Amino acid sequence: MQFLTDRKRAQGMGAGRAGTHHHWQMMLSSAALVILVPLFVFTFGRALGGTYEEALAYYSRPFPAIVLGLTLVVVVPHLLREAQEAIEDYVHGVAEKLALMAARAFAYTLIAAGLFALARLALGYAQ
Repeated sequence: MQFLTDRKRAQGMGAGRAGTHHHWQMMLSSAALVILVPLFVFTFGRALGGTYEEALAYYSRPFPAIVLGLTLVVVVPHLLREAQEAIEDYVHGVAEKLALMAARAFAYTLIAAGLFALARLALGYAQ
């Protein structure tokens, strides 16, 4: 039986060395979301309930299109970082690596598809 203190058990384990970087990324994206989410809710709410042509005309204007694009580009990576933390905490081994790759691929696919759809809407090609 070993009589080790908590400090002795933790000694030599080292730090993850990514905590500060992750914290600042989350703080900056959260600050951006404080501004972007209300703007998104108001701009999306104005287009909601209209006909297809009205929504197409609304998102052809620069301000709603820019707000939607910025919201997409900030929200998805923010959620990806949160998902990565959960995966790193609760999944281990090969499954962890596969889950991290799947989450990252899904996030970037979602961003690409959203920006492509927004570009088609903003340029009036959505038919």
